[in-house]
Amino acid sequence: GASRPAQTSNGKLPVVASFYAMKEITEAIGGDKVEVRTLIPEGTEPHEFQPTTRSMKDLSKARVLVLQGLGMEPWAEEMVKTAENRDLVQVVAAKDVQPIRNEEAEEIREHGQYDPHAWLSPVCAQQEARAIAEGLAKADPANKAYYEANAEKFIARLKRMEGTYKEKFRQVHRKDFVTGHAAFAYLCRDFGLEQSSVEGVFASGEPNARQLAALVEFCRERGVKTIFTEAAVSPKTSESLAREVGAKVVPIH
Repeated sequence: GASRPAQTSNGKLPVVASFYAMKEITEAIGGDKVEVRTLIPEGTEPHEFQPTTRSMKDLSKARVLVLQGLGMEPWAEEMVKTAENRDLVQVVAAKDVQPIRNEEAEEIREHGQYDPHAWLSPVCAQQEARAIAEGLAKADPANKAYYEANAEKFIARLKRMEGTYKEKFRQVHRKDFVTGHAAFAYLCRDFGLEQSSVEGVFASGEPNARQLAALVEFCRERGVKTIFTEAAVSPKTSESLAREVGAKVVPIH
């Protein structure tokens, strides 16, 4: 309709993004025309999120909701229904991404049939930026050109990054790596890498001695020199693992 976009007290477009990565891309494109809140508090696992009173309130006042999609936010549909926000423009950032199917039963249980972690790929992130720019422009047509220009700038940065890393990874002869959470399939697709996940071991808290031994064996066989840890996961396991196999521990953002 021709109704003016609702605005925050400082005249910005109120946007809600599901989690931090979506907020980051949305802010890069929305610039000073938008005010973005995340539904999921920083440091909370997106998969296990339970809507709170505050997140419901934010959603009922927002003009745009930015979701990743691909099964990342299974709680979103119910939440949108409850919020009864008729002016809400919903953006699924990954709508044009070619999805990667989950192979492992564990992953399918956690995420459904597709791997949702597309934003970690510079190639997919470019498609997501376009989808988000489109959504912002739909909610706020007056600033369409501004959002498009910002999206182009952001995409150009991602293209440069993609080019730099294509070159770097081309020169690396070992293409496999080990990670706690199998979140890098799209990144692997971009750069011809191979991920092995020790998800089962890391996800369930501290592994027992037998699991740890299997993990040590796994890393030794593959000559692993670096173990990546995530902020949300206790680094204890990774540290003892690194000691055993003579690797270093590097935190990953």
